[in-house]
Amino acid sequence: MKPEDILRHPARVLTQDQREAYFRDGYLVVERLIPEDVVDEINRITAGWIDRSRAITAPNDVLDVAPSHSAEKPVVRRLKKPDGMDPAYWDYANGVIADVAADLLGPDVCFHHSKLNFKWSDGHDEVAWHQDIAFYPHTNYSLLAIGTYLADVNPGDGPLGVIPGSHKGPIFEHYDDNDIWTGRIKDDAVAELPTETAVYCPAPKGSITIHHARAVHATEATTHSVSGRPLLINAFASADAFPYAALKSTYTEHFRTLVRGTPARWAHHDPEPCPTPPDFSAGYTSIYAQQAGEPGTPTPRDPGHRPEAAIKAALKSAAE
Repeated sequence: MKPEDILRHPARVLTQDQREAYFRDGYLVVERLIPEDVVDEINRITAGWIDRSRAITAPNDVLDVAPSHSAEKPVVRRLKKPDGMDPAYWDYANGVIADVAADLLGPDVCFHHSKLNFKWSDGHDEVAWHQDIAFYPHTNYSLLAIGTYLADVNPGDGPLGVIPGSHKGPIFEHYDDNDIWTGRIKDDAVAELPTETAVYCPAPKGSITIHHARAVHATEATTHSVSGRPLLINAFASADAFPYAALKSTYTEHFRTLVRGTPARWAHHDPEPCPTPPDFSAGYTSIYAQQAGEPGTPTPRDPGHRPEAAIKAALKSAAE
């Protein structure tokens, strides 16, 4: 659905000016949208998972931990699939933020995935410039991510940084010269981007950030964060945007669940091509691990982009 068509639908949460700003700039910040008691309950549940992390020494299916993680000093970088880890996370994804998604994607919205990221001021928590759509390309680009600040986020806490208007620009490769996935735009391409125009988005606890799946964004390393800067991210897609690859190891049973409106009877195809996705069939740790090139993280292109592999997979599926 085109922006002008979406804007014809009545707004549920956002103002018309906010909706127009999102389509113009590719991002939006709405301060103090989420009630404090809702945020506090999410933080209470999250604290329980941080405590559970003391029992592990390496990343697993639900928690990504830093190399410096220990029982004495937990350094959890990500809750990988919070929507499947506690009903409260899933209830939150179905609440007011789903209405926000409908204001910007149109009335028919599917849940894509969630994650809860942290930054612990250890000097290794910078996230380089990237685009979300490269991680999960779809038939069209009507996807977005809504981040909820679970604590006050000040300029030194690594707030979201976005290059305004970059969602209207090219989709970049996120592979290195050896065709290995890095989860970041190559340095020579970044050098051509107007990074000096980037807008960083500090905001109080309970605020949300929204960014288009094509928007070029990053976060700087934290300098003094004591809260861990917990950021709960929920991604949504227009119901008529279908994924090119959907790996069970990466998402929960809520993947593609309709959260607003009605199911799409037709897929919408954007004529602009996009890079083939990486092969996450062995699982995915986190963007922190991928961008840092930590041991065990090299990920090649999805072999399914080769015609012979796709044909074999189709024949095997038909035989079953």
